[in-house]
Amino acid sequence: MQDSLTMSGKGWPRLLSFLFGIGMVVSSVLTIEHYYAANYPTSIFEGSFCDISAFFNCDSSAYSEISAIGGVPLGYFGLLIGALVALGAVFPSPAFERTNKTISLVNAIGVVVLLLYSVIGLGSLCLLCSGFYVFSLASCFLFWKYGIDKDDGFLASWFRPSVKHLVTYGVVALVGAWGFTLYTGARQDAQSGGVATRAVKEFYNLEVVEWPSFISPLWTAKATNNFEDAPIRIVEYGDLLCSDCLYLHQQLKRLKTEFDGQINIAFQLFPLEAKCNDVVEKDLHPGACAMSYAAAYDPDKFLAIHDEIFGNFQQARRQEEWRAALPGRFGVEAALTDPATIALVDRMIQTGREYEKTDERFAHGIRSTPTMIVNNRMIIGTLPYEQLQAIFQALVDEQDAGDRRFIESWVE
Repeated sequence: MQDSLTMSGKGWPRLLSFLFGIGMVVSSVLTIEHYYAANYPTSIFEGSFCDISAFFNCDSSAYSEISAIGGVPLGYFGLLIGALVALGAVFPSPAFERTNKTISLVNAIGVVVLLLYSVIGLGSLCLLCSGFYVFSLASCFLFWKYGIDKDDGFLASWFRPSVKHLVTYGVVALVGAWGFTLYTGARQDAQSGGVATRAVKEFYNLEVVEWPSFISPLWTAKATNNFEDAPIRIVEYGDLLCSDCLYLHQQLKRLKTEFDGQINIAFQLFPLEAKCNDVVEKDLHPGACAMSYAAAYDPDKFLAIHDEIFGNFQQARRQEEWRAALPGRFGVEAALTDPATIALVDRMIQTGREYEKTDERFAHGIRSTPTMIVNNRMIIGTLPYEQLQAIFQALVDEQDAGDRRFIESWVE
């Protein structure tokens, strides 16, 4: 029997191949779970669990255009490849190993492309995806070092898959992808059905909190001159260089149109940069303080600057020269050293100290962005459009109902 990774030689390469395959499976499963938790949560209390910094976070990947293909999360394909590698180590055969060897090379190329896209295109790296990348490249290395036909030249060594195995893999992949499409559709439909209903109920069960002692004069939606007069009232603690704030901005952009004339949104600048924010022990977004000063300098230009930053988010977050040029484009060059502007932003930041702890790991209730106070109830993080839409509609209906407490009709 010729040397191969799974059928001969030392036992430890085969064991490693099995373990790397399992590692790919586990990483993929966690990636899939995070994709659904981020895009189609079943509760307003679900959220990301692996966002360590502006660079190391999974939400950027979960919200990106390549997170899914036709409703099938990208992690599914990694799950399938990992399972094949593990099964190939348990049930070895020449055809199985040759096919897996070909797939491992294609997968490794795909991993490198995704890695470059994440780092260069998104400016972030998902730790769950990184686990898959490591196991994939290690698996490909084993096939190169110990794999079957390794001395037969590049093409003969890497591209001799079994047609029968490829057809079988293809059929299984299509069936699984179809199942994921149905599941994604069901999760998406649920956002405007039972999940939205649950979100409204959970929202009304949240503890009522006071408005901050100072509400930002910088609004992204204005239905009434008096903040309290609109049916939907939001104080949005946001960082202009925060990827989750970008996602919320996109959701609110749709909802501001749908609830036009019914919603007030005050943008409470809360840059997560130690240079100007001493409320939270985070220094996630270099340049966020300067962007906040530029946006706050002239209230009449705030919305235009706010939209400009979120409309060119990758340049704003990653290119110092883009941030340096922004004040000049809007005629607010004096903002970075203007005492009144610096004091205004600091006044907004300091209101974060007014809320009780929501987690023992953090000193104050306002501890991350985005955090919204919606009609005196605090929502930390982001929600899908359908859930926010249901909550906003409930608030409008509540005002229309006058003294009637429609929420009392909920049935356990």
